[in-house]
Amino acid sequence: MYIRNAVEADLAAIVAIYNSTIACHTVTADLTPVTVESRLGWFQAHSPDKRPLWVMDVEGEVGGWLGFQSFYYGRAAYEIAAELSIYVAPAYRRKGIGQTLLKDAIARSPSFGIKTLLGFIFAHNQPSLRLFEQFGFQRWGYLPGVAEFEAVPHDLVIMGLQFNDH
Repeated sequence: MYIRNAVEADLAAIVAIYNSTIACHTVTADLTPVTVESRLGWFQAHSPDKRPLWVMDVEGEVGGWLGFQSFYYGRAAYEIAAELSIYVAPAYRRKGIGQTLLKDAIARSPSFGIKTLLGFIFAHNQPSLRLFEQFGFQRWGYLPGVAEFEAVPHDLVIMGLQFNDH
């Protein structure tokens, strides 16, 4: 098991992992599956030296992935901040892949010029909230009822971690 930069050949697996989370309404706000074609631009927007997209390679299979996304894209003052997305394949959940990816993201963020990491996590997604808290993220914001699944409102928690004192 090791982390590597994603290549375009990984995109189908990345999309499949992402789509596996849609029906549970716990991880993503998408309501219908995405396609490889629809995610190609997103994939190409990542860069290994600034906003990487990593996969956890498990004996040649993508067991999970982590993506850095610019916060408030296009506004230069926010270049020091990135949002993290972590997704793990159903067969590999609860095996430490999310922890390993997050730990590496934290360790390597300063080399990408990142001073602030953010996580946008549904309030009912307790495993993800605990994961981020385990690595020192704090609750910086709470958006009540900002999403709706099957006519039921859901809240969003903004988790944050800074690498220097402001």
